[in-house]
This record gives sequence, structure tokens and C-alpha cells, in this order.
Amino acid sequence: MKTLLSMAATVLFGVYASVAVAGDPEKGGKVFKKCKACHAVGDGAKNKVGPQLNNIVGNAAGAVEGYKYSKALAAQADAGLIWDEAALSEFLKKPKAYMPGTKMSFSGLKKESDRENVIAYLATFSDTDTLAAVAADEREVTLSDATLSIEGDVAYGEYLASDCQTCHQVSGASDGGVPAIVGWPRVEFVYAMHAYKQKVRPNPVMQMMAGGLGDEEIAALAAYFEGLE
Repeated sequence: MKTLLSMAATVLFGVYASVAVAGDPEKGGKVFKKCKACHAVGDGAKNKVGPQLNNIVGNAAGAVEGYKYSKALAAQADAGLIWDEAALSEFLKKPKAYMPGTKMSFSGLKKESDRENVIAYLATFSDTDTLAAVAADEREVTLSDATLSIEGDVAYGEYLASDCQTCHQVSGASDGGVPAIVGWPRVEFVYAMHAYKQKVRPNPVMQMMAGGLGDEEIAALAAYFEGLE
């Protein structure tokens, strides 16, 4: 997967409309104090050790202008990662487990309630309508709910993964321009493989590989790689 189709992402500033998510924003503001050493949010927020977090909820990963992301996050951004509630929660739970190679050294928020609350707080600085439209526009292919809801067989995915590991490192490291796919969120993996299968993404090798896979096989691979750390 040496060539990936980068997805355009627009970061908008100004009037914020609260994104409807679970959690208590007020409590989340208190949790966010743990994040302030590296991140800023709100009017006039600027990049620090980590990127500013305006419009993070529901937006594409790697979208903040002027911030130099890690290779690991840049690869996931190119693959189409969207920071929805589920992805943010898993990342905040244990960043380095969710995304090996990330620059974020934070140990994580173990309590689900803390994660829900801080995401709800960040959502108050995100524009609902605009971000929902951006995320929808960035999908290269349209997949049915039936395809997306397939529960992949992890064991079968491990069996199929030997072909993938010809190029991709099981350790999760990016090597020679080939992005890591260990810990890749299942839905994003499924979308990416179908984009290659439909020849929307311009990589002949990946088009050939994905073209030989059925929906069940793609789901199995997605389940296997998502569970690796």
C-alpha cells in the first residue's frame, strides 16, 4: 500500500455548534485539565506539543494545519481515519496501544466515563453540520449497512493476513513508505479495502489484492488487524 489517496480535510473556526454525544461537557472540562499541558481548545487555540483541538470530534484525523504529525497518525489519516466518538474513545483509553508509533505519550484515560465526558467537552468546540458533511464527502465509496455490519472471523483473518504481511509490519511500524495497519479501526479498514477493490484508490497491487477478496474475507482481515497491538 505504498500509494494512498489522501483525503481533503477542512478545519473550521468561528461559531461552534455542540455535537450531540454522550457525556457531561462540564465534567469533561475538568478532565481536560490533564490535557492542557499539550493541547489547547477554544477561541484563539494554537498548536502546542500536540495540535489544537477545535473541531476534532467528527473530523478527519491529521487535519490541523501547521502541525507536524507522527508517521503513524499521518498513515492512518491517509487511510481515512475519522475521529468519531468510538475512535476517540479507543485512542484516549491507551494511545500507544490504539496507534503504535504515535507521538502522544499520555498514558490514557482508563475510565469510560472520563473519556465520554472529555469527548463531550471537545464536542462543544466542534461544528456539527459542517463536520458531518465533510466526513460523508470524504468516503470514496458507498457501502451498505449489511457490508459494514459483518462480524469478521479473527482466526480466519489471521490466516489471510500472511499476504498482507509481505509488505506490512506486524510490529505496527511503518517501513519504507508502507503504512502500519496494526490497530487500524475495523470500519476504516473495510472502507479502504473496498475503495481498492472498486479501483477508486490508484494502487495496482492493492487493487489486485482487494479484488480477490469477498466481503467476509475483508471483514475477517479488518477484525484481525484491529485487534493487534
